[in-house]
Amino acid sequence: MTQVRNHSRSNSNTGRISPTRLRLLMAALLAVSFLGALDHTIVSTSLATVAGELGALQHMSWVVVGYTLASTVLLPVLGGLGDRVGPRMVFLIALIGFAAASFVCGLAHDMTQLVVARVLQGMSAAGLQLMSQTIVAEVTTPRQRPAYLSLIGAAFPVAILIGPLLGGLITDHWGWPWVFWINVPVGLAALLLAVVAVPHIEPAGKKRFDVVGAVLLTAVLVAVVLAVAWFSSGNSAAWIALGAGVAALGGLVVVERGQQNPIIPVHLFRNRTFSAGVGLSAVMGAGLISATAYLPTYFQMAYGVSATISGLVPIATVLGMLVGNLVTGWLASRTGRYRAFPIVGTVMGALGLGAMFLLPRGAPLWVPALIMAFVGLGTGAFMSLAIAIVQGAAPRSELGAATATAGLSGQIGSTVGSAVVGGVVGFGVASLLPTGLDSQTLTPALVHAADPAMQAEIAAIYHDVFSPVFLALAGVYTLGFIAALLLPDGRLSDDAAVPADDSADSAALDGSADLALQGKD
Repeated sequence: MTQVRNHSRSNSNTGRISPTRLRLLMAALLAVSFLGALDHTIVSTSLATVAGELGALQHMSWVVVGYTLASTVLLPVLGGLGDRVGPRMVFLIALIGFAAASFVCGLAHDMTQLVVARVLQGMSAAGLQLMSQTIVAEVTTPRQRPAYLSLIGAAFPVAILIGPLLGGLITDHWGWPWVFWINVPVGLAALLLAVVAVPHIEPAGKKRFDVVGAVLLTAVLVAVVLAVAWFSSGNSAAWIALGAGVAALGGLVVVERGQQNPIIPVHLFRNRTFSAGVGLSAVMGAGLISATAYLPTYFQMAYGVSATISGLVPIATVLGMLVGNLVTGWLASRTGRYRAFPIVGTVMGALGLGAMFLLPRGAPLWVPALIMAFVGLGTGAFMSLAIAIVQGAAPRSELGAATATAGLSGQIGSTVGSAVVGGVVGFGVASLLPTGLDSQTLTPALVHAADPAMQAEIAAIYHDVFSPVFLALAGVYTLGFIAALLLPDGRLSDDAAVPADDSADSAALDGSADLALQGKD
């Protein structure tokens, strides 16, 4: 047996972390990761109240869109900054910014102020999540990493589960400003803990930051996200955004050609392990997140259940994701084996969504709930592991950029996937509805009040429209299965690598250096 080391980690950091300090560090990272993830879901329940009190119902969606847009487009910028100034500084500044922006959100007197504050909050949340994952990569060995990343990754499904309920309780009993203000004391406590627990991590290299590339990439991402959001809502401005995005993309290609330190580490895609990990992140976003976004609508219309009951299937899905994420993270760290999990997970996702496609009309609700829990379990099997895979294939000097690339692929996958699914469902339902019914004003309440024959007809329409959507999403998981097959076999190393230098960076791009493997000669 020979041991092949990935040169993307530094044992200088791992050696300075005692077990006690590592536990404190994980407590701080967990707290802030949960805050960032929770703030994306807790606001949804209070939106109607916020919009009503601020008198801007027509701009209500921008409270969510502004946050999502900022947290998406800032990922590559913050990843590059983390590589150049160190993840600790970016993390602490993001935490201070998040607490301050949360306080300002609660003070907003009109929708414009709230949206601006939400943009700042989204920017900070991106830094919290991204730097949490980068810091874990810096202070752990490849074998330890899946278990710790799965703990941080658990913040996302937990936030989905409790966010809407918590937001409703806070709004009803304390008022909507406290949906944001609750972040301030928790954020300050996490900040005190982080100052003590997060170690100083010397950047691997003092490379020049690609300012022009960062500006152009931000313009591309803003244009793409806005175009997708506007296309799904039928806004003609989507074409303007799309044109602006294409123009910015052309400028980005010209500027980045020959750039030694590009904002997106394109050269890393020559490594099949890196490419496979980024692809798996995109599958999670496009495959599961876009599906769960529309499951309540599907069950309210196709099954005639209430909004409360329709939420049980997404809850089952997220619970499956949570269990799969924690179990596979623990198993990968315990055994050192990792390749089987994304292979099995993508197969489970494809089979589950294929079963949703074949599901007959009128099946008991527990059947799709069980199927989607199966899909969630499979997705959780590679949700956080994909981040560890990407980090293991990158040189230490580009850990932040590599982690940001994986996160960005998941964000874009979920944004584009949700918009495409929403567009297909909206167009399909509108084209099949009987004369006299308008898809724009059709609500579950109206359907449930209709006569049984009309309910059955609408249920059949929604079943027929969603079935090919489930089949297409099963195809997305099939692509993920192909990406998983590209991963090399082997075991994760127990050793941290030496600090990266130019030769080490080159070695990290070689197929033999993937993921600090222990393999056969």
